[in-house]
Amino acid sequence: MECKFKTENSNITIMMEFVLLGFSDIPNLQWILFGMFLVIYLSILMSNSIIILITKIDSALQTPMYFFLNNFSFLEICYVTVTIPRMLMDLLTQKGNISFLACATQMCFVLMLGGSECLLLTAMAYDRYVAICDPLRYPLVMNHKVCVHLVAASWISGVPAVIGQTCQIFSLPFCGSNRINHFFCDIPPILKLACGDTFVNEIAVYVAAVVFTMVPFLLIIVSYGKIISNILKLSSVRGRAKAFSTCSSHLIVVVLFYGTATITYLQPKPNQCERIGKLMSLFYTVLTPTLNPIIYTLRNKDIMVALRKRLSY
Repeated sequence: MECKFKTENSNITIMMEFVLLGFSDIPNLQWILFGMFLVIYLSILMSNSIIILITKIDSALQTPMYFFLNNFSFLEICYVTVTIPRMLMDLLTQKGNISFLACATQMCFVLMLGGSECLLLTAMAYDRYVAICDPLRYPLVMNHKVCVHLVAASWISGVPAVIGQTCQIFSLPFCGSNRINHFFCDIPPILKLACGDTFVNEIAVYVAAVVFTMVPFLLIIVSYGKIISNILKLSSVRGRAKAFSTCSSHLIVVVLFYGTATITYLQPKPNQCERIGKLMSLFYTVLTPTLNPIIYTLRNKDIMVALRKRLSY
């Protein structure tokens, strides 16, 4: 595969194009992977679209919890669309060429949507905290205006930081190999290709990871600590079971997403194992979005009832 560079008069070689290696190390499985990821992508689109539709049209689901779930499902569709279609195209064509600008754009959207997911999961945890720990004030505290503000903040809060970080990373000199051992443009493999000093970039990645993953994660843990404490105080066994059922779905999603994302972005240095990094990325970009609709529907009686009601028409 031919590498494309641009050489200026000063004899400095500037990278014009990258090559995503993806899963080229297992050539015999390319078509199997293509079929598998295509089915996964279509199932993510369909299942999340069903959740969006059912939470919009069913009157019993017009509550803050399902308003957040509706937005979360839409976010998941956007999140996987940034990575999987490109990966499918590379598997189909057996080429991974991606322009410098397209690579930067993909990284920017992956980070932006990933940060939004972290913040939206935190808002969902806060919603459950108020619902269980302060039920009398719940309608007042979690009114529609507050919910809209929380969702809007989740979507836009990280935009300036992500754009700044992406510009900072892609302003580095890339004068060596242009082969990215990954299936999308992610921070760790891109930093490996930089031939300049990446110390400032690594610090920026750590700071962003702490702000957008660790801080929200700690807030979620504190919220659920208080939630579990309150649930255990409930006298009704049925009430405890219902509260645990409602919260456990969200907690499972949080553990799956935060666990893999934290491992990836809290060790962005070039010595990160490439295969482990790729596997971790598959977890939070493909596997978790695939499992989320299943977790939220199969473990949620309200959505299952609404689905049965619509299917019975």
